[in-house]
Amino acid sequence: MEHTVRRIAYEILDKYGDRSMAFVGIHTRGVVFADRVYQVVSEKNSCLSKGTLDITLYRDDQDNLGAAAAVKSSAIPFDVQGSFIILFDDVLYTGRTVRAAIDELIDYGRPARIELAVLIDRGNRELPICPNYTGRYVRTEARERVRVRFRETDSEDAVYLLREGAEE
Repeated sequence: MEHTVRRIAYEILDKYGDRSMAFVGIHTRGVVFADRVYQVVSEKNSCLSKGTLDITLYRDDQDNLGAAAAVKSSAIPFDVQGSFIILFDDVLYTGRTVRAAIDELIDYGRPARIELAVLIDRGNRELPICPNYTGRYVRTEARERVRVRFRETDSEDAVYLLREGAEE
């Protein structure tokens, strides 16, 4: 996983060098992914900002979440208006999470540009969302799930492909 994080970081550096930009992670594991890439990019670029988004209230499936859905806070400590933002998530599947994140970002202001970095792209999109940076493309079926685990949140770095009904 470390190699993949570094590769994405260097792709960003190769493309944008020391340009001012903001990394925004989608809770929960997108935040960890963004932090890891930020650590590498910030060694060569000091014009970086960081933020986090909790898209719970922007989801289009809130009826399925139940009353106990945990809402975390979003933290965007920079001016979104005119900013160049790279949005980070661990897994891209239908595109609905990213759509919700973009909706929330735009509520903060109108960025000049938004790009997307994902650790795993599962394919099977329902919305026309395409990542600019991809760690790995893993084509999956609807009955399968991809589970990303990070040391910071899960005590290990791992990616699992789980079949329906499999224990996590």
